[in-house]
Amino acid sequence: MTGILVRGRGLTRRYPTPKTSLFGPRAFTTGLEDADIDVAEGSAVGIIGESGSGKSTLVRLLLALDIPTAGTVEFDGRRVEASAPARSLHWLRRQTGIVFQDPYASLDPRMSVGRIVGEPLWALGIEGDRRARVREVLEDVGLEAGMANRFPHEFSGGQRQRVALARAIVHRPRLLVGDEPLSALDVTVRAQILQLLAELRAREGLTLLLVSHDIGVVQNLCDEVVVMKDGRIVEEGPTEKVLLQPQVAYTRRLLASIPVIDPGSA
Repeated sequence: MTGILVRGRGLTRRYPTPKTSLFGPRAFTTGLEDADIDVAEGSAVGIIGESGSGKSTLVRLLLALDIPTAGTVEFDGRRVEASAPARSLHWLRRQTGIVFQDPYASLDPRMSVGRIVGEPLWALGIEGDRRARVREVLEDVGLEAGMANRFPHEFSGGQRQRVALARAIVHRPRLLVGDEPLSALDVTVRAQILQLLAELRAREGLTLLLVSHDIGVVQNLCDEVVVMKDGRIVEEGPTEKVLLQPQVAYTRRLLASIPVIDPGSA
């Protein structure tokens, strides 16, 4: 049986809101409430839901990019302490990578592509020929090794997202997280990046956790689906079962309201 790589239990995140009175109690808004999730090693799990449903909050807690109000996270059986000093989380950073939504905002325009992609190697103290690894991973994502000397403004949106993907996998993580990594791209480029993700997952043996509004992307890439509403997980299961035979009324409404784009049709 495939082991569980990431496990979240009772994950809750509440944010304080501005006080309306100097003497009144502080109010809170809930971004995530009592969420349980298991991500099996080697699997691809899609997280879907409306904007504000808690998808990105859940991902940030699983990656220790935010501190939960309550609940626990384990990575490969090891407890993740998000409140610990940054250096003590290097073990987790070495095993995880993330690609964000906006390929324009996620890359520092002052840095060369080679420096951007290689940053995790230096930050995490990973030994070896780092420049060679950067050239190798650029080619892995469909870019030329010589592009390492260029800057982000010289690239198209799709190429920038390939750079971001190269940065996310340069240190050979076990878990790759995509937080809406395709939504800012046009349909043709989206199909290309989707195919690249599938190839990388197969070749590198990656576990994939994907936040997406695009049901077509989830259907094509993910084995499991988690459906979120108002900070709670309301349905989860095998992709085909959840998308074709949803058991919850909210899931049925969500699937009916979101346009399905088939990446293979581009």
